[in-house]
Formats: sequence, structure tokens, C-alpha cells
Amino acid sequence: MNAAAKEDRSRKHPVRRPAARLRKAPQGRQALFPVVGIGASAGGLEAVTALLHALPPMPGMALALVQHLDPTHESAMAALLSRATSMPVLEARNNLELECDHVYVIPPNKLMEIANRRLKLLSRVDSKAANTPIDHFFKSLAEYEGSRAVGVILSGSGGGDGTQGLLAMKAAGGITFAQDEKSAKYPSMPAAAVAAGCVDFVLPPEKIAKELTRLAGHPYIAPVARGTGGETASGEKEFEDILHALRVQTGVDFSQYKRATLQRRIQRRMALHKIETLKEYAAYLHGHAAEVRELFTDVLIHVTSFFRDPSVFQALKRRVFPRLVKKRPPEEQIRIWVPGCSTGEEVYSLAIAIMEFLGEKKTHFPVQFFGTDINEAALDRARAGTYPDSIRSDVTAERLRRFFVRTEAGYRVNKSIREMCIFARQNVVNDPPFSNIDLISCRNVLIYLGPVLQRRVMPLFHYALKPAGYLLLGASETIGGFAELFGLMEKKGKVYAKKATQMRPAVTFVHAPLEPVAERMTAGPAARTEISPSVIDVQKQADRIVLTQHSPAGVVVNRQLEVLQFRGRTGPFLEHAHGEATLNLLKMAREGLMVGLRAAVGRAMRQNVHVREAAVPVKQNGGTVDVDIEVVPFQAPPSRERFYLVLFQETARARQGAPRGQGRTRKTAESAETRRLREELASTRESLQAIIEEQEATNEELRSANEEIMSSNEELQSTNEELETAKEELQSTNEELATLNDELENRNTEMEHVNNDLHNLLASVNIPIIMVGPDLRIRRFTAVAERVFNLIPADVGRPVTDINLKVNVNQLGVVLGDVIDTLQTRDIEVQDAGGHWWSLRVRPYKTTDNKIDGAVIALLDIDMLKTSMEGMRQSQAFAEAVVNAVRQPLVVLGKDLVVQSANDAFYDSFQLKPEDTIERRIYQVGGGQWDIPRLRTLLEDMLPHNSRFDDFEIEHVFPAIGRRKMRLYARRITSSGGQAMILLAFEVAQ
Repeated sequence: MNAAAKEDRSRKHPVRRPAARLRKAPQGRQALFPVVGIGASAGGLEAVTALLHALPPMPGMALALVQHLDPTHESAMAALLSRATSMPVLEARNNLELECDHVYVIPPNKLMEIANRRLKLLSRVDSKAANTPIDHFFKSLAEYEGSRAVGVILSGSGGGDGTQGLLAMKAAGGITFAQDEKSAKYPSMPAAAVAAGCVDFVLPPEKIAKELTRLAGHPYIAPVARGTGGETASGEKEFEDILHALRVQTGVDFSQYKRATLQRRIQRRMALHKIETLKEYAAYLHGHAAEVRELFTDVLIHVTSFFRDPSVFQALKRRVFPRLVKKRPPEEQIRIWVPGCSTGEEVYSLAIAIMEFLGEKKTHFPVQFFGTDINEAALDRARAGTYPDSIRSDVTAERLRRFFVRTEAGYRVNKSIREMCIFARQNVVNDPPFSNIDLISCRNVLIYLGPVLQRRVMPLFHYALKPAGYLLLGASETIGGFAELFGLMEKKGKVYAKKATQMRPAVTFVHAPLEPVAERMTAGPAARTEISPSVIDVQKQADRIVLTQHSPAGVVVNRQLEVLQFRGRTGPFLEHAHGEATLNLLKMAREGLMVGLRAAVGRAMRQNVHVREAAVPVKQNGGTVDVDIEVVPFQAPPSRERFYLVLFQETARARQGAPRGQGRTRKTAESAETRRLREELASTRESLQAIIEEQEATNEELRSANEEIMSSNEELQSTNEELETAKEELQSTNEELATLNDELENRNTEMEHVNNDLHNLLASVNIPIIMVGPDLRIRRFTAVAERVFNLIPADVGRPVTDINLKVNVNQLGVVLGDVIDTLQTRDIEVQDAGGHWWSLRVRPYKTTDNKIDGAVIALLDIDMLKTSMEGMRQSQAFAEAVVNAVRQPLVVLGKDLVVQSANDAFYDSFQLKPEDTIERRIYQVGGGQWDIPRLRTLLEDMLPHNSRFDDFEIEHVFPAIGRRKMRLYARRITSSGGQAMILLAFEVAQ
């Protein structure tokens, strides 16, 4: 039988089947299959079984199950799951290579992770930190598998284990699932992931299996089906349309973001909607505005956690924080900015770290944090400061105790830390930055920006920081080509210090207008309308032709002889000199032109007249030509600055000595050459003389003004920089004020909700309540209190001790002060003027930070209870009086025949005292004189059998009164408390 069973099982679970599958699949499939991580806890076996049962025999993926297991016992999970699927189910081993269409189960007391498609097993470390094996595996899966990672959270009561892992997986481009609440036996684990906003599909296990099967063949996670890249080339227009839709609806231009990241995010959304081409997805976006928002959120998501990379925070405490507080005045605020703060973990981590540092140094400085992002949903979560239980794996127990408050949803950052942090929407690329910042933490933000945006952001950070400010970047980020702005201070922690620069780097803020969607979608690149040119356009084109082809060549220069514009063909007269590039007119003049050009321009500048210099020889192409130079001064209103138009025009052909065949004699040629040289020399002397005179005058003026200029130059430069700084600070201050205004609006909204809740609560409670402050002044009271305490609305703000309350309370002010000082609740029974009884309860008023800020007075109506008790007391007194008036001895016995009460006749007849009788058993009273066996039997039989007896005669010798003969009567009675008792009466014969 056993052999047959083994053979049957081998047929059900053939180990070689995946290999046969690989032979049919395209080459490389084994290396490209997706990996599905499944996390489960309580109730997970049923959910995983249902999921595996619904999967096909060969789904085209590997599945790794991380189940919360008892670390002290062996697990039979692999054997149990093998009954639900024909795929091989293996318990994971260290360094085990993953295979397609296999299921792997974590062994007990281990942590599992993946690296290079191999499973790695680690021993669990016994510590106070929370054990989160699902998060541990999911994070490694996200790191190594990226878009081929799929995460599934099934039934479990393990708090938030798996939530952080799904967030990391989604940020890496993976697909995430969670079991729906209806089908989950224990829904807390999948519900926590859904609440964190990191789940793409919320389905029962059977439908999760269906989606997994579909995704296994989608191009996004099955690269062998993607084709050769034609989609990318042909989908360029659709890609731009998608970016345009994002820009129009969200106001954010993603065109300069990392293209590969954008494509990966878009492909992920396509996979979720079963779309395989960009064209289909672009059309889908135009009809589904909500999907644009979802894509926007996907593009912005990135991994964040508390105290990510602990070594970085150690570097900050060791190198940066001491420098921030050194020689800082106690009242000067420490300002820290975290752009791209996402859901706020980085901001709160820095706040906690600096508060710990200040506490260790036993010093105090005001600290302000600015957390900015363009994702409003993430900012809302950051402002709330509430995080799941899974943060226990990142935050120590000591920090949880000091800086967090336990809530139903997990942990919330305490109020003192939250009040240090301001969160606001800001696009770091376009919007003005904050100013006077001591530290900027921009970790893992630059990796999403393209080179253009990085070049724009770095000068902006430099501007925002104080002269001694610091910049913190992520592990894979650098400052790039901005070594002149920042110097590396801590290599391991990627901490940079701001450098002083001679010139302020250019900082630009871009606010690009958005074109309407309809215009963008209807106007294609080929749809262009032919427009007839106007008369002015024709005239301009004609002027351009005349200026370039028929007017003399020339340039426009300023007083510094810098060329501002070239007009026509200036190559025959000007050329760039060898060496450093320059546009100085004289340095560009060709050989022979400089002297005449300098003289003409100099005279035009001095005299402000039109100057013409004729027949200036210029060497060109081995010959010489005569050039006429004209310099025309002019102004461009409304500016008073003077410019000069310098025109060049040839007047003679090139010549090189005397040409052959010419009729002139050598003597005549030499005479003409001599005359020309003399004229040139005279012109040169005149020019040099003018230059010398001008230079001497200038030198004299310079000598007289040099010291004054030098002394005032620094002041002017400093003043100018201060003005520029003041202008920039005003701009940043306006931005901060707008941010503060947004924060105040959010807090006012929260306060309004709280006030409304409190108002409705007080209106609904039918109890007189008064709230007073530490000064005993009334803050609030309920409508019922207005009637009972004789209050009016104008009493708010008055001391409660100054008001004549209807309730008589002796020394109310002393009672309130005692409660506030001792924190002990006081209950006092009081009466109002009408004799109505109340219980006055005074409790300390505690704030959310557990501070005492007054007291709460409440009245509880106890009049009916008091009246009932008084009636009972009177009834009891009446009954006792009646019993004592009876001359026949009576005694009441309780449980175990213990004497509860007796009348005076009993004590007188048997010479007994109450203290020797009450709370004693009847047969112990009087030295055991009532220990009569027959009587004891009758009495013990009465309570359980509800019996009675009459005329029971006894004759007995009593120590105090001698032999007596008496007749006894007994009845079973019930007390007011429902207790069974015996009334025993004696008829004593004399």
C-alpha cells in the first residue's frame, strides 16, 4: 500500500515537469519569471490553500510563502500545501536557487530573503524589536526583483507586518495584493496594508490567483513578450500625451524626470488595467480622470521609513548637529528642510534625532522643520503623524515610549514633535525655496530627476542654506558638477557643506502656463494652418535682404568697444584673434586697421560726432585694400547709454607692389607710396597724441578718485548683496507665510471639527458639567448645568467661586484646588436649595500631553438612591423597635446559624450581652448552652429545605438562669439582600 501511495504521489507531483515546461517556453524564460511573495499569519493556511488550488498547474512564476510560525516546533506547512497544488512545494534552504512553477515555504525560527534569485536564510535574533519576517522578505524581493516582484498579504493577526514591504515593492514597480476583509478569517494584517495605500488589488484568494495568472503573461513582468522596442519608438507621441495629461490635471511637469522611471510607472499602471500598448493607455487616461491621479501617485511613490540608514543619523549627531549649535545664540532657531518628504517619516526621524542630541547635551534651542512634497495625500498622512505597528522594526522601544503615543491605528508621533514640523505642498523644482536653512535633507529625491532638473535644484539648495549650512543626500546621489557650491564633509553619510562663492549662482523659479487638454489633443503635429504674411512681415524681410547684401558691413559697439551686433559680411575687416575668445572690436581688427579704427572711434566718443576715416589700408589675402571707416554715435531711447555704429567700405582694389605693364615710372610709384606713408604716419601721430592726452587726463582723474572708489566699492558691493538677499528673503518669507497659512487653515479645520464634536457631546450628555481652568474660571458648561447651577452664558470666564450656585458646596474653591494639586478625584454628597440630593464629582482636567489644566465638576443625581436608603434605614429602625417591643425572646440566624440580631427580651431572659452574641453561632453563645443536638439538627435542616417548626419543647439547664422548660418556634425569612435567614422565637416557662 505504501509503495503504491508513493508512486501515486510521485505522479501527482512530478519534479521534472518544470523542466519540460522550460523546453516549450522561449529561451531565457527561466531567468525572467516573476517571483510572488506571500505573507500570512493566523488563518493563513486556509487562504494559501485556496489560492494554490485556484492556480493552474504551471502558472509561470515562483511563489515564496512567509508564514508566521511557532519558532519552537517543526512545521508541516510544506506537506499540507502540497495537497492543494501539483507544483513542487519545498521548504526553503539557504542558497536555494528559485525555479519557475515551484512553491517555497519559510522554515520555523528563520528570516528569509532573496538575492540573485537565490533564497537566503538568517537566524532570528532574540530582541525586543518586533519580529516582521514578511516585511524582511518583501523588502529584499523589491530590491532584487523590481518590477518582477509581486506581493500578496493574506489573513493574519500580525499587526502591520507586510505593510512596509508592500510599500517598498510598490515603489520598486511591483504589483501588490491583499485579501479582502470578507474572506479573511483574521483581517487585521491585510486591512493595515490597505489603509497604508500600498495595495493595488483587494480580492479573495481565488480571484487573486486569477489575477496572478493574467499578470504572468503581461509584457510588464514577462519581458520575453515585450518585443524589440518598437513600442517605445512608435509610442513617443502617446508618451508625450500621457505626460501632458499629468501636467494639465496635476500642475506638475514630468518631462524632465527620469524617463526610465516614468516608463516603468506607466507600464505598471497598464498592467493593472490589462492594457498592453501606450496608445490604448493614453486613450484610457483621456476618459478616466481618476486614473490620472492614480498615475500621479504612482510616479511619486518612493520607499521611506523611520531612521533609514542608521549610520547617516550617527554621522549627523557626530559631525553636523554639534556644528549647528556651536556658538549659536539660545534664541536663534535651528531650521531644517526636507524636500520630497513623502509621508513624513524622514522629517520626524530628524526631529527625534536632534531632540535626542539636545537632550544629551542638556541644552535647548527652538527647532523648526519644513517638510514639503507635491503629493497632497502623502502630506495629509504626514500631518496626522499616525503610522502602523510595523514601525517597531525601525523605531526602538525607548523612542516609541518617549516620542510616540499608542493608538488604535498603531503609533502616533506625540504632539511636541508634531508641532515642530510644518508640512506644505511645494514643487522643489519650480517654487521658491525656504531661506536661512541650516540643514537640507534631500535623500533619494535627485535619483528621480533628470540632469536638467538636477542642475536647477542644486543652485537653489545653495541659495536656501545659510553660509554654514549642510546638504544631506541619498546613498546613490552626488552633487554632480557643482563641486564649486558644495564640499564633501562626510563620505559615508553623503553630507556636504556649503561653499562660499565669488558670484551668486543663478536661481530660477519656473511657472509654465498650461495649455488646455482639448487644444493639445486636437492639434496634431501635421495639423498646421497656412497664414498669409502681413505687409509689415514682407517689409521686414526686404529690409533684411538690403542690410545683409547691399549695405556696408559694420558692427554695433558700446563704450567698452564690445561688439553687440554684427551687420553684413565683416570677415574682410574683422577676425577672431588667437587665444582667449573676445568680442573687443580692436582685438578683432585685421592687420593695418587698428590705428585708423582706434582714432576714428576715439574721436567719435570724445566729440560725440559722426567721424569718417578715409583710405585706411588693410591687409587681406596677401594684398592691401583701402577701407573707409565711419563711426556714428547713437542712443536707443529711453536709455541714455550711447552706442556706436562702425561701418567698413572698400575704396580700392587689392594691390601688392607695382604691377607689371603699368605706365608709371618707378619714381612716381615710390613718390606716391611715400606720400601715402607720410599721411598714414601723420594720422598715426595725431591718433597717438590724442590717445596720450586722453590717457593722461584719465590717469589724473583715476589717481584722484582711485582711493575713494576702492574704499566705497566694497561698501557698494556689500549693500547690493544685502539688498539682493533682502529681496530673496522677502520672497522666501512670503512662501513661508503661505505655508504657515496653509498649516493654520488645516489646524483650524481640525479645531473646528473638535469643537463641533465637543459641542455635540456636551449637548447630548444629560449631566450637569462645568469645566474650569487652573485659575478656577469657568470655560464651558452643559445646558443642564446652566439650570442646576444657576448659570448664564455670561458666566464663562468668571471664577466659579464668585457665583452663587444653587447647590450647597462647602468651600468649593478649596476642593477644586486640592484636586488640581493632588490629582485625586473627590466625591461629595450635596443638596440643592430644593433639598434634592446630588453627588458632586470633581476630577482633574488633563490635556492630551497629560498635563493638568484645571478641573471638571460633574453632578450625578442620587436623590432617588438617597431617598431609598433613607426609607430603608427608617424601615429597619422601625422593625428593630417593633422587635425590641416584643416581650418574647427573638433571635435572627444567618448562614451557618450565625446570630445576626436579637431583641432585648432575649438578652434579659438568658442573661447575655450583645457583644458575646452577635456574629457567633447559636450553639456557641453562652458557653455552648444552646448546643442541643435535637435543636441543632432542626435548625440546620431549615435553610436547605425551606422548612419550619412549632411547639418544639426542650428542658435544659442554663448556667445563668438554671433549669428551664421552654417551647421554640422557627420560621425561614428572606432579608432585603435576598439572603435566607431563620427567625427563632422562645416561650419560656417560669
